[in-house]
This record gives sequence, structure tokens and C-alpha cells, in this order.
Amino acid sequence: MKFFLPIICFILSTQIYAQPIKLNKQWEAKEQLSVPESVVYLARKKELYVSLIDGEGNVKDAKGGIAILNLDGSIKNPTWITGLNAPKGMAMYKGKLYVADLDVVHAIDLGTAKIIETVKVPDAVFLNDIAIDKKGMVYVSDTRTNKIHQITNGKSNVYLNEVTSANGIKFINNELHVLSGSQLLKFDKHKNKKVIAEGLEKSGDGLESLGNGDFIVTCWAGIIYHIQKNGTKHKLLDVQGKMNTADICYDGTNKMLYVPTFNANSVIAYKVQF
Repeated sequence: MKFFLPIICFILSTQIYAQPIKLNKQWEAKEQLSVPESVVYLARKKELYVSLIDGEGNVKDAKGGIAILNLDGSIKNPTWITGLNAPKGMAMYKGKLYVADLDVVHAIDLGTAKIIETVKVPDAVFLNDIAIDKKGMVYVSDTRTNKIHQITNGKSNVYLNEVTSANGIKFINNELHVLSGSQLLKFDKHKNKKVIAEGLEKSGDGLESLGNGDFIVTCWAGIIYHIQKNGTKHKLLDVQGKMNTADICYDGTNKMLYVPTFNANSVIAYKVQF
């Protein structure tokens, strides 16, 4: 019997691991959120920052901005930042909030709510998401030109070419993960590419790590997937035709997922159950 017990345990643990997670809706914030595209969480203040396009996603109209929500979905500040164009992906690093805004990346001081730097990205058309590595280098995807740019010391250069419809990006274990069309890709420090998963029903948008090697990703058309580290996909939510699911935020400490709905003008909070 002692030879069979480890095998049985392995089979049971594999079966448990293979089960998809579940999303339980907690609340939906609907007031004063005009075309929300991205959410980030600031743990020390227990605040959610939401980028608001407030107009067309590719127009320089100075209508965009950033709002702040409390963790119960109530509005803390609907106009924390104003005067942006079509702000989309965001990321935080050492007291600054970095925001992709069509063809520039803004650095905003979280303490003063002032834009302290704006970096122009040459030839950019539709800057979409932002990721920051351990050294503080900023990376931004351009979905329309299929490129990922790197910003260092206030200057931008092309980091990766020919990344089809590059959208959601994230550094996980210091490797750049990218949602590229219907694929989830990974690039190591030498820019070697590996396909983690493929066959998403629609083009990918938001990307978050669950901390155990798995991912939650969205398709902007209105789909949320759980992708296991072996590439297996589980569709958790399909609201196509009702609302979009854009650039999500996952709080691993509290197991909370925040989903900006874009055309439904709301942010929805889900409890993630494993």
C-alpha cells in the first residue's frame, strides 16, 4: 500500500487544481463613470483608481480623466485628474501613477495629483496598457501598431515589434506577459517568446496574475477567462452584447477582481473563489 498512496494523492490534487475558479459579484459602481477603461488598486489608501475615456477612444478631446472609488464602490473623487484625452492602461510605481494616453505616457504624483512628467512615444497611435519591471522601467503596448515600447529616463524606444494587437501587459516573475490577439504570450529577458495559451474567443484586453501561476484575462468584447499555467482555459463570464470587460485589476490579498465595463459606464467588483 505504501507504494500507491503518493500516486493517489497526486491524482486527487491534480483534479482539485483543474477546477475553474468562480466569480461572485459584490457590487457595481454606476455613478459618474464615463467610459471606464482601466482600474488599479492602491492598498495603503484602500482606493481604486479608474481611467475614464469620457468620449471616443482614439480622439484628443481633453475630456478624459481619472476617478477614485472607495472599496465599497462609492465615489471618493470623480475628478481626481481631468484634461486627459483617452486614458487607458495604468500602473503604479514608487508613489507615481503611470497612464497611457493615446500617444503619450503621463506620470502622476499620487500625493499631489499633479502630472509631473509626460513622455511622447514616437509614431504611437493607440497606447493601451502599461507594465513596470522591478527596475522601474515602463513598458506600454500600442495595439494599432503591434508594438511594445520601453520608457527609460524620459525617452521611449521600441522594445518589441510585430506583437499582433498587443494589449494587456504584465511583468510576472520579471518576465513580460502579453495579450496578443487571441493568444497569451510570455517574453523572457532575452525577448524569447513562448505561447502560454491560445484560442481566446475574441481579442484579449486585461491581464492579471492569480499568484499561483494562473491568470485571469478579459476579452474587451465581454468575456472573462481563467487560464491555468498549463494553458487550459475556463470561461468564467460571457456578457457579450451587454457590456464590455476591459482592463481589470486583481487584489490578491482580498481575492477581489475589479472589472471596468467600458460601454456600460460602471465598475463591477467580484469575489474570486478558488
